[in-house]
Amino acid sequence: MKQRNAKFTIGEVVRHKVFPFRGVIFDVDPEYANTEEWWNAIPAEIRPDRDQPFYHLLAENDETEYVAYVSEQNLVHDESEQPLRNPNITRIFDTTPNGELRPKSAMTH
Repeated sequence: MKQRNAKFTIGEVVRHKVFPFRGVIFDVDPEYANTEEWWNAIPAEIRPDRDQPFYHLLAENDETEYVAYVSEQNLVHDESEQPLRNPNITRIFDTTPNGELRPKSAMTH
């Protein structure tokens, strides 16, 4: 299996290419690391490859905030500069003076 470097970093705000949600990355898996049940729930015609980075997001859409697990191929950098409202962001990240999100230094993995 080939090793790929992640395109996005922890603290980066991204949006899904297909579905209407965006979020901040709080963890990265170098390849798919979720359950078979979760994998099989993805319709085959849109199921991504397993051998790419997958990202854990504090995500939100117009209705709610939640945690999402998304393949790299389905993400793009979010250019909107709109603030995120997910309440867990302040538990995991500090905001720098220029508005970037950085993991809290006391955070353990």
